[in-house]
Amino acid sequence: MLIASLACAVLAMDLSAVTQAQAQMGGSPTGFGRGNRRPGGEEEKKPQYVPGTKASEKIFPLDSTWTAVSLNGKPFTGGDRPSFIIDKQYRARGYGGCNTFAATAFPLKEQHIAVGPLALTKKSCDKGLAAAEQAFFIALRTSAVWDLVGSQLVLKSPNGELKFDRAL
Repeated sequence: MLIASLACAVLAMDLSAVTQAQAQMGGSPTGFGRGNRRPGGEEEKKPQYVPGTKASEKIFPLDSTWTAVSLNGKPFTGGDRPSFIIDKQYRARGYGGCNTFAATAFPLKEQHIAVGPLALTKKSCDKGLAAAEQAFFIALRTSAVWDLVGSQLVLKSPNGELKFDRAL
C-alpha cells in the first residue's frame, strides 16, 4: 500500500509539472482546443514570415517609343533624331536618322538587353548624317545593359552610352 501511495504521489507531481509547462507555453492541459491563448481568451499573434527583399528589378517599357537624346554625351540635333520601339513580340523597329531598321530585341534579367542583327533600308545620306547614324546603329546593336534614369532610357554598350527620351 505504501508503494502504491508513493507511486500515485510521483505520478501526481509529474502530471502537475506537465500541466504547468503547457500553461506556460500557452497550450491546453488536455491537448484539445486552440493553443496560444492569452489570459482573457485572446489569441497570441505570431510574427508572419516576410522573405528578404531583393533589389527591385525594373521592367522594360515595351510598346513605348524612344527618341535619342545623345550618344556618349554628344547630343543628336535636328528633327531627324534616331528613335525606336520594342513591341510585346520583342520586335524592335525605328529610324536611325536617315534609314529605318528592324531587329529582334530581348530585355533580359538584371536589366540586360540583347539586340539581334539589324535589317536596314539603304537610302543614301550625306556623309555627316551617315556617320552619326552608323555610330547610333553600332551602339544600339551592341547594347548590353539598360536602365531607366528619371524619365530617360539609357542603353550602355562597349561602343557608347545612348540616352533616350520617351516620345509623346
